[in-house]
Amino acid sequence: MHSSLIHIVGGGLAGSEAAWQIAEAGIPVVLHEMRPVRGTDAHQTNDLAELVCSNSFRSDDAKANAVGVLHAEMRLANSLIMRAADAHQVPAGGALAVDRDGFSARVTREIEAHPLIEIRREEVLGLPPAEWGSTILATGPLTAPGLADAIRAETGADALAFFDAIAPIVHFDSIDMDVAWFQSRYDKVGPGGNGEDYVNCPMDKEQYAAFIAALMAGEKTAFKEWEGTPYFDGCLPIEVMAERGSETLRHGPMKPMGLTNRHKPDIKAYAVVQLRQDNALGTLYNMVGFQTKLKYAEQVRIFRTIPGLENAEFARLGGLHRNTYLDSPRLLDPLLRLRSRPDIRFAGQITGCEGYVESAAIGLLAGRFAAAEALGAAAVPPPATTAMGAILNHITGGHISVEEEGGKRSFQPMNVNFGLFPPIEAPRVEGRRLRGKEKTVNRRHALSQRALSDCAAWLAGGVSEPAAVAAE
Repeated sequence: MHSSLIHIVGGGLAGSEAAWQIAEAGIPVVLHEMRPVRGTDAHQTNDLAELVCSNSFRSDDAKANAVGVLHAEMRLANSLIMRAADAHQVPAGGALAVDRDGFSARVTREIEAHPLIEIRREEVLGLPPAEWGSTILATGPLTAPGLADAIRAETGADALAFFDAIAPIVHFDSIDMDVAWFQSRYDKVGPGGNGEDYVNCPMDKEQYAAFIAALMAGEKTAFKEWEGTPYFDGCLPIEVMAERGSETLRHGPMKPMGLTNRHKPDIKAYAVVQLRQDNALGTLYNMVGFQTKLKYAEQVRIFRTIPGLENAEFARLGGLHRNTYLDSPRLLDPLLRLRSRPDIRFAGQITGCEGYVESAAIGLLAGRFAAAEALGAAAVPPPATTAMGAILNHITGGHISVEEEGGKRSFQPMNVNFGLFPPIEAPRVEGRRLRGKEKTVNRRHALSQRALSDCAAWLAGGVSEPAAVAAE
């Protein structure tokens, strides 16, 4: 046993995984969990790693799905969360779904039985004191008010977002650029721009009218009572704007002014949907101003009626909901440490990732980074070519932060997806260039194979070139 002691606040998936990784490295852990001393509006039990929403960990396909690759990487890294999920799997086709009670009970038993982990059932009211030393905050989207206030006081008034206003994100290579074109409004060259910083999808009057009608009729998601009303005039859902008048959107986020269709310069668009680059790789584009309460299936159906997006693949769909998370690219370093207090790390959903597995993966990384430092070793991030490295890179700097109208920053939580991975050229088959779905499947297989190979090398202690870049 190592003489260092590491504290973790929050016994959800991220906190439990971080505690396990640290203890397995031979370092004692104190895990602080406020339930049952203080409950939440979402939890039903006092177990660790309780699943408060779905019981699905999504696709387990490690060849053609990014979350399946993340599953495989975490299994390679001796993940407690994945071990418990595999032990309590229930039938779900190609997905990994679990018996939620059996799963959380298994995690709780494993944590309670580990000789190097102490669980303290208590609420941590403020930031950990300096004498605690290395600490990981993994309190999730339902962070208690006292701790949230302390985090805000340390990081700045605008550092925590309490409600997501999320616009859909599209894989760039699924946009039809024979219809869409690059141009900034009035060809304006902004910071780091070149006057062609947006992808523009044009609509004529008839297409616009049909789109507005579809928005109005589309099935919406109802908010839970405890969430309140999570939007204000600066980030209204597009369907709420449409309800204010049929012309509202074309004088707002869909205004055509200052834009000329490069494919049909003599025809003025009646409305234009703009997409802005969302990550440094240029593989993902955000639908500007398209935060929405539409149900996911409705979003896919309606947004694919937009010219140029008929075959759009979505890395993330839109929504509005309560979610406490940090402006992590500004506040955290590549090892998940708070820049103003490097003794504190953050992990899990509060860092700006979405999903059970993503939260647990960030907990796994935070635990491994903290353990390496306690052992006097170098903490090296996983290569950006891996699923864990890709989501870490999104959180700590891969996302492009820009000021939007009203001063709202653009960093938003994200599920792992292949758009976060550095691009790879799809291998040729029998010397021929692939196209369409065949090309997409082949590219995903290549990305998956590279990810798992690089992850294995990272876990074995070899720092590949991508890892060295990610660590800088």
